[in-house]
Amino acid sequence: MIRVNDTAPFWIDASDPEIAFPDVELALRDPDGLLALGGDLSIPRLLYAYRHGIFPWFGPRQPILWWSPDPRLVLYPGRLHISRSLARTLRRERFRITLDRDFRAVIARCAAPRPGQSGTWITPEMQSAYCKLHAAGHAHSVECWLDGELAGGLYGVALGGIFFGESMFARVRDASKVAFVHLVRELQRRQFRLIDCQVHTAHLASLGATAIGRRDFVRILDESCDGFAPPGRWSPDRNNGI
Repeated sequence: MIRVNDTAPFWIDASDPEIAFPDVELALRDPDGLLALGGDLSIPRLLYAYRHGIFPWFGPRQPILWWSPDPRLVLYPGRLHISRSLARTLRRERFRITLDRDFRAVIARCAAPRPGQSGTWITPEMQSAYCKLHAAGHAHSVECWLDGELAGGLYGVALGGIFFGESMFARVRDASKVAFVHLVRELQRRQFRLIDCQVHTAHLASLGATAIGRRDFVRILDESCDGFAPPGRWSPDRNNGI
């Protein structure tokens, strides 16, 4: 059950068998995109949320918070920007790239505290939920290996022709960017239309991500989330060459 008030955030009752969210146009402007709280992180609810332009993001001592910011940061695969320095790194082929080889390790590394941060939003509850999404064939990882060690990677959710990026990490310079380039190439091969990057970061903007209005984003979801790219594990091995 959704408790409808005059303004967001709305309350999602986890015990209600109906999975639904309020219209994303009702999300708050401050903080930008906060739409609802409560509910659960079940596979049906997460897939419904992504399909409608909503994602969970909350801290360790908070209820589940659901967001749909406006504008939305996205990257069109054909508009990926590779800087000269990143191109040199790719040509050196230092890293071995795999897909869906070790999803659990990638999400655990993404959850590790970053410099200057005391905690993480990728709580054990979130890790468990996305590992279940991965086992069901909806969530995917890209791993970047150096000398047999996991040097960087990323994970996200694939739905139809859209990849919803969640997080990335790097233990070696450029490792996350190399993983991202391989993700984009894989999505191009699979004819994906868009990567959802959620909110602006300088890191993603440097790779070619741009902001679009939420209504445009939802329209693209309506056009691209249904009818193809069924769930399933991606082939784990990739050549280093781009």
